[in-house]
Amino acid sequence: MKKMTMKKIIPIIKPVVALSALCLQAPLLAAGFAIVENSASGVGNSFAGAAAVGEDASTVWFNPAAMSRLGDRPAISSSAHLIMPSAKFTDRGSSVNPNLTGGNSSLASALLTGQPSDTADTNAFVPNIYYVRSINDRMHFGVGVNAPFGLEVTYEDNWIGRYLATRSEMETININPSISWKANDRLSLGAGLNAQYINVKLGSAIDSGALCRSSATALNDNALLVDCLTNPQLGLANAASDSKALISGDDVSYGYNLGLLLDATPRTRIGASYRSKISHKLKGTVDFTVNSALSGATLSNGMPLNLALGASTLKDREVTANADLPDSASFSIAHQLNNRFELLADATWTGWSSFKELRVVDTAGSDIALTNEDWEDVWRYSIGGKYHYSDQLTLRAGAALDKSPIPNANLRTPRIPGNDRHWLSFGADYKIRDNIKVNVGYAHLFVDDTAINHTSADNGYTIKGLYESDVDILSAQLNWKY
Repeated sequence: MKKMTMKKIIPIIKPVVALSALCLQAPLLAAGFAIVENSASGVGNSFAGAAAVGEDASTVWFNPAAMSRLGDRPAISSSAHLIMPSAKFTDRGSSVNPNLTGGNSSLASALLTGQPSDTADTNAFVPNIYYVRSINDRMHFGVGVNAPFGLEVTYEDNWIGRYLATRSEMETININPSISWKANDRLSLGAGLNAQYINVKLGSAIDSGALCRSSATALNDNALLVDCLTNPQLGLANAASDSKALISGDDVSYGYNLGLLLDATPRTRIGASYRSKISHKLKGTVDFTVNSALSGATLSNGMPLNLALGASTLKDREVTANADLPDSASFSIAHQLNNRFELLADATWTGWSSFKELRVVDTAGSDIALTNEDWEDVWRYSIGGKYHYSDQLTLRAGAALDKSPIPNANLRTPRIPGNDRHWLSFGADYKIRDNIKVNVGYAHLFVDDTAINHTSADNGYTIKGLYESDVDILSAQLNWKY
C-alpha cells in the first residue's frame, strides 16, 4: 500500500474545510453578517438617528454617551425581533472541476447535478436587554446583552450547491458594560468594554466520486482508479453517495466602544460612536461522515478506500481559524422641527476590508485552507422621523440604504447570498404609564437580485445562478423606569 501522506491528501480535503469556513463572514441582515436589530424603537425608523436620540436604555449599544439623557431613575429596555428572510436560488449552469476527477477531460464541462433551485430562508429570533442607572448628577452606568453578528442558512441535502454549503450557523453574544460622563450642559462622553462569545457550525457535502478519483490520482493507484470509474455508486456528484463535513468552533474575545453626544442647538443633537474590531481565534473540530459507498472502491492491497480515508484524509481532528469582526463608526443627528415632529438621520461605516483572507490550520500548524475574501468597507445611510401624535402615542417611519461589502458575483458564495438592501419601516410607541412604554416596529427589506458565479480556488467547483431575496422584521420592546 502506498503511503497516504498529508502532503498528497490536503489538496483533496482542503476545499471541504475552506468552503465550510467561509461562513465565518456570512451575513444576516446588515452589511456583511452584522445584525443591526438591537432595539425595537430603532426598527420603526430604520435606525435613523440611533446615536443621537438617547430615548431608552438601548442607547448603551448605539451610543453610551446618550445615557446622560435618561435621568435619575433606573431604566430597563428589553426587545425581541422576529427576522423572516426569504432567499430563493435558481441554478444557471453550475459545474464541476475536471481536476478533481483524475484528469478525465470528458468531464471538463460537466454540470453539477442536484436540485436546481432551493430556498435559504430560516426564521430567526433575536433578543436584547439593556439596563441603565445614574451614579451621580454627571455619570450613568449601563450594561447591554445582545447578538451583534449572526447567521442561519440551511439548504436541502441534494441541492446543487451542496459541495459549497449545506448548513451555516453563527451565533454571537455580546456583554457591554458602559459608562457616560456629562462634561457640561451640552457635551456628554461615553465608553464601554465588550466581552463577545462566538459559536460557529458549518456543514457541506463531499463528492465521494470525485474524492475517490482524486485519491487514486494522488496515490498513482491505477487499480483504485478503475474501481472508482466502474463503481456505479461513485458517479460524479451523486447525492446518494455524498460524504459530509461539519466544522464547529467557538471563542471569547474582547473589544471597546466610545461615544459622544453634543447638543449643538436647543433643537439639534449630534451623536457619534465607534466600536472596535474584535479579533477571534476560534478553536474547534472538523468532523466527517464517510459514505459507505467508498467501501466499494479498494486500494491495490485490497483495503477499502473508506477505511484508508477514515484513518487519514477524513480523520476527525482539531482546527483553528481567525475571524476579525469589523470595527464600525456611526454619525447621527436628531432635529426637533416643532413640538410634534423630530427628524432623524444616520450614516454608519463598517470596516469589512479587514476580511482579506481566512486561514484554517490544524494542530500541527499546517494550512488546511486559505481563502481570499477581498471584502470592501461599506456605508449604511438612513433617514426617518417621529411624530408625537399625543402624550401617549408616537408614530415612527424610516428608510435606509444598506450596502453589501461583497464586491461582485465571483466573490459571493452560497453561505453569503447578500446584496444591497433598501429598508422601509414603520413603528409606534405607546405610553402605558409614566414609567412604562412599549415600542413596536415593522421593516421590509428589498434586496437587489443577487447573481453568483463563484469558482472555488480550492476545489474548482463553480456555483452559478441567481438569488431572489427579501426580509421582513417584526419587533417589540418594553421600557420600564422604576
